[in-house]
Amino acid sequence: MTESEAREKILAAAEDLYYRKGYAAVGMDELRTAAGVSLRRLYALFPSKTDIIAAVLRRKHDEWGSGLAAAVRAAGDEPRARLLAVYGHLEEWFCADDFRGCAFINAFGELGGTHPDVAQIVREHKASFQEQMATLATDAGAQPALASQLSILAEGAQTTAAISGDPQVAVQARKAAETLIDASLPRP
Repeated sequence: MTESEAREKILAAAEDLYYRKGYAAVGMDELRTAAGVSLRRLYALFPSKTDIIAAVLRRKHDEWGSGLAAAVRAAGDEPRARLLAVYGHLEEWFCADDFRGCAFINAFGELGGTHPDVAQIVREHKASFQEQMATLATDAGAQPALASQLSILAEGAQTTAAISGDPQVAVQARKAAETLIDASLPRP
């Protein structure tokens, strides 16, 4: 197995285990077994558990960004539809059988107070989402405050859906987003 193949197996196993069980609950031995690599190889590629968590979160960041971008592109050119596509993307995600909330919120809740590197990655991811929303809001001709409001709404929907297990939270968030958008966009 090449180094890149081993790295991919470790990251795929870590992503699955951390998301299902939590970051703190998964030890290196369990991860090694799930990835099918030796402990020596695991530590050669990732000297610490924090290194693995950081790599998993970077992967999740890229996955989230590309999924959101695809949803926005699929919405077409109409600015209101592009803003609302975020909530359609959330609904699709919340309906997935393996949905257990936002990996970043989960990581911050478990590790943010004791692992500054993890907290920084989470902050950067959330800031990136704010920037995406700001771009969509600006493109729609809305005031910058709309981006913050819609972001908070999306973040709250993620947490509420994870706790309640109800994917309809995304539909409720979309309806609230429609109200905010309609109140914020310039009238034709």
